Amino acid sequence: MSTERFTREQRARIHAALGDPARLAIVDTLVAGDAAPGELGAALDLPTNLVAHHLKVLEDAGLVVRTRSEGDRRRTYVRLEPEALAAIATPARITAERVVFVCTQNSARSQLAAAIWSRRSDVPAVSAGTEPAERVHPRAIKVARRHGLDPSGWHTSHLHDVAKGNDLLIAVCDNAHERLPSNQRPQLHWSIPDPAPIDTDAAFEAAYAELAERIDRLAPADTRSKR
Repeated sequence: MSTERFTREQRARIHAALGDPARLAIVDTLVAGDAAPGELGAALDLPTNLVAHHLKVLEDAGLVVRTRSEGDRRRTYVRLEPEALAAIATPARITAERVVFVCTQNSARSQLAAAIWSRRSDVPAVSAGTEPAERVHPRAIKVARRHGLDPSGWHTSHLHDVAKGNDLLIAVCDNAHERLPSNQRPQLHWSIPDPAPIDTDAAFEAAYAELAERIDRLAPADTRSKR
């Protein structure tokens, strides 16, 4: 995304907001995935009042936004605004041997994520669910084919049957992130709205677009030529 979308004053606020080491650490943490304020505090060893202050500065600069969990509506998650970050972000890097995308039913978001990842990266990817549905959602299959993915072999699987100890687990669902025990919780969380309740092609397209953007941010740069 070009910096021409922002005025010089807006860009200056972004750079000023990142001038504090704690705020830069928050942004570095959020490059790979979303986090609740409490999770940021625990990860960075920051007290609650400082986390709230730094998030307010980052919000005012347009770098982050908050979304409410689709699982526990009392929780909020902080996510980066990729347009504001595009010119200055440090790309995330992974060293995992395999990526497992997780959602509740393994019927849409996690299936699409694994397929998009496999087209972007040589690092293997699979998907799984905490409460797998009987079938993949028809609209997920439809949007996959629209974008040149092959869903012919898709089937739903339980996380316990798929995950291995050295996998990188990425939850693309608030419920999956929140309901798993802390020792089983995915290492990364992407708070992506579930398109199934809306059940329109547009909702599934929006989920696809956000997954693709986040995977571009995380997938190893030297394998993106596969797209």
